[in-house]
Amino acid sequence: MVDFMKYKIILIFLIIISNTAWSHDINRTNIQNFIMTMVEKHGFDEDNLSSILSKAESKEKILEAISRPAEKRLNWNEYRNIFIKDERVKAGANFWFEHEKILENISQETGVTIEILVGIIGVETYFGRFTGGYRVIDALSTLAFDYPKRSPFFTKELEAYLLLTREESMDPFDATGSYAGAMGSPQFMPSSYRAYAVDSDGDDKRDIWTNWSDVIGSVANYFIEHGWQQGNQIIVPAKIDPLASAPAIKGGLKATETVKVLKGKGIIFDTTMNDDHPSELLYLEQENANNYWVAFHNFFVITRYNHSTMYALAVHQLGQEIANEVKNNR
Repeated sequence: MVDFMKYKIILIFLIIISNTAWSHDINRTNIQNFIMTMVEKHGFDEDNLSSILSKAESKEKILEAISRPAEKRLNWNEYRNIFIKDERVKAGANFWFEHEKILENISQETGVTIEILVGIIGVETYFGRFTGGYRVIDALSTLAFDYPKRSPFFTKELEAYLLLTREESMDPFDATGSYAGAMGSPQFMPSSYRAYAVDSDGDDKRDIWTNWSDVIGSVANYFIEHGWQQGNQIIVPAKIDPLASAPAIKGGLKATETVKVLKGKGIIFDTTMNDDHPSELLYLEQENANNYWVAFHNFFVITRYNHSTMYALAVHQLGQEIANEVKNNR
């Protein structure tokens, strides 16, 4: 009983600590410097901005989340199994059916396939189910002012967030997102919102929280702005000619070879891409096997959304699985 009570007290203490939050002291040097930059650079009212930041909260849970040691390195099987599950595929098919007209129109207008659009939204937020419950102003101010390791990045994102709230006539305390300030169903950081979010339905708002037309259009625009090529392949499985030398795996996030060069190195794969199309050999470890893939330009466009080859392949494969589910339920 004593041990039980001891652990219970410790647990309660840890919960209290993790929920700790405090208002920002706007007299701190780094906060004053930020305020004056916003005033001088962007014409913000000093008193109004000071009031906003004094009402924002720095949260221990946010600092814990971003400082948490990285989980063990996942192989491809483990990573894939996080996102490509039957229930997520079925949810994706339902999402497709529910928003089919919007998806078709935006895909036709932009050339970004429906599979990729639903794949991104499915991996990022499970079709809008998990968008994060932190106030964006709290997340960004916490990390800008109380997380020195990445303060420059989050200070710029806080700047972008305050600018977009002014541009979009938003209350800075309304928007919610992840602990890192990623917003809405596409999980755009404020700088991405300002650069790539679009008003797809003509209501003079760029709403990536509740308006699926804007969400889908914004994701498509992100891909267009990063060089998506309509109709081109994304990635294909590959094998290595047993008589060829072991291929070098560069592991970068850019296609540095061509179809012709890879085939000349003894890499066997089928593709409709021209010989001079940018290509790269990928190697993904599994629990009991290994896979080779040849990725093309469009694959690396997906990695601009998240700098991970496993992420891009998960998006691609989830989209394919959802498309098959849709086809089978017509």
